[in-house]
Amino acid sequence: MINRRRFLEKVAAAGALSLVPNIIKSHEVSTFASNETSSLPVIISTWNHGIEANAAAMNVLNNNGSVVDAVEQGVWIPEADPKNRSVGLGGFPDREGHVTLDASIMGPDGNAGSVCFLEHIVHPISVARLVMDSTPHVILSGEGALQFALENGFEKQNLLTPEAEKAWKKKLVTSGYNPQPNWENEPNKFHDTIGLLAIDSKGDIAGACTTSGLGFKIRGRVGDSPIIGAGLFVDNEIGAATATGMGELVLKTLGSFLVVELMRNGRTPQQAVEEAVLRIVKKVPEHKKYQVGYIAVNKQGETGAYCLQPGFNYALYQNGENLLIDSDSYFK
Repeated sequence: MINRRRFLEKVAAAGALSLVPNIIKSHEVSTFASNETSSLPVIISTWNHGIEANAAAMNVLNNNGSVVDAVEQGVWIPEADPKNRSVGLGGFPDREGHVTLDASIMGPDGNAGSVCFLEHIVHPISVARLVMDSTPHVILSGEGALQFALENGFEKQNLLTPEAEKAWKKKLVTSGYNPQPNWENEPNKFHDTIGLLAIDSKGDIAGACTTSGLGFKIRGRVGDSPIIGAGLFVDNEIGAATATGMGELVLKTLGSFLVVELMRNGRTPQQAVEEAVLRIVKKVPEHKKYQVGYIAVNKQGETGAYCLQPGFNYALYQNGENLLIDSDSYFK
C-alpha cells in the first residue's frame, strides 16, 4: 500500500522547484538532437511544460533519487497545474464533461505500468507506478483503476476547473460535440501530452507519459499514452521514446516501440524519430490533418526530436542547461 505521507511530501517537494537555475529558451534546433558525444544525466520531455518537469526530474537525480522517481516526479508538475488544459487537473473533459486521464511509466528493469480512462485522481502517473510496482498487471482502466487508487491512499478530487468547463460548454455550442481539432486554427491545442525520458549518470533509463487526452473526445476514448509501445517505450539496453499529438496515428504505427527498434538496428535517435514520422506519412492517409511528435534518447545520451507539423517543441536538460527547442518537422 502506498505511504500517503511520503507521497504528499514528494508532491510538495516537486512543486517547489521553480528556483532551479539555468533554464534557457531557444528557438533554434538544438545541436544536442544529433550529437555524437553526450554527458549524463540527460532529461528530455515534450512541450514547454517540459521545462519545469525537467527541473523537477533533475532535482531528484541530483539528490540521488532513482531514475524512475525522477520521471514520476517530473511529470507531477504539469499533472497538478490547473492551467494546463491537456494533462491532469484542469485538462479538457470528454464530450460528456468528464475529465479522464491516461498515463504510463517504464523503468530500466523492463517493468511497466499504466492506467487509462481514470477519473478523479490528480496524479495518474503515480497510480500507474503503483500498478507497475505492486501488481502482476500492466494496465488498469476506468472504475477498476479508480478503485485501486482509492484503496491505496489516493484521494478523489474534481478535476474539471471552471476554465475547462467554460471551454467545454462553448465547444458544445459551436461544434455539437465534434471532438476533432481544427488544425489550421489550433494546431497543438488539443493534444500536448507530457512525455518525459531520463537517463541517469549510470546510464539507466526510465520514461513517463501522462495526459487528459484529446479535448472533448467521445466518452471512453483512450489514446496512445497509456499503451506500452505506442505512447512510451523503454529498453534499458538501447534507449527510450515517447510520443505526443493525435494518439490514433501513434497507435496505428506503434510509434515509440518503432523508434526504439530502429535505434536497436543502428539508427541514431534523430534518424529513428524521423523514420517513425515518415511511417505515419506513408501508412496513415489522414496524417495531414493532425500533429504527432516524437522524442527519443539512446544509451549514450544522444537525443532526437521530430514531428509532422511545425509547432512542436521539447525541453532538453543536459550539461547544466534546460533548453526549450523547436523541433524540425516533416511539413514546413
